[in-house]
Amino acid sequence: MHKQSGWAAAAFVAAMLAAGPAVARELVAFDAAAAEAGTVVVRTAERRLYFVNGDGTAIRYPVAVGKAGKQWTGYARIDGKYLRPAWSPPDEVRRDNPRLPEVIAGGSPSNPMGVAALTLDRGEYAIHGTNRPGSIGTFASYGCIRMFNQDVADLYGRVQVGTTVVVTR
Repeated sequence: MHKQSGWAAAAFVAAMLAAGPAVARELVAFDAAAAEAGTVVVRTAERRLYFVNGDGTAIRYPVAVGKAGKQWTGYARIDGKYLRPAWSPPDEVRRDNPRLPEVIAGGSPSNPMGVAALTLDRGEYAIHGTNRPGSIGTFASYGCIRMFNQDVADLYGRVQVGTTVVVTR
């Protein structure tokens, strides 16, 4: 994965958002005591991700989460922000799908990372876009959090490296 920063990242996010608002995300009430402003909260059972605004609201996004046996809970921090990332299948994915190539180039229609990825300091997990939008709202991944591409571009512009991520059931 290659990090993007500065004006190139801002231009990319602006271009993604210029395509029109993602109808999937919405502003909702959120208990301000539940998490600090700027925190990302993933509620696995709901298959929803919340970006906490800190004023009693959050932006709620639909997501795909880990399949049975692949889910995790706890705390993490965003340790990288990547645009059009290349993807190398982790060992577990490769065992289940031995025909996968070593690397799938960023921007390729077969790249499961979509338009952006926010890597987590917790192993091989990320919050990322998808090339399978029909999987959003399901239990589909090996532990990553999948978002519609337009939604991950929106979240990309709101978070920073170091942002806290809380994953609950």
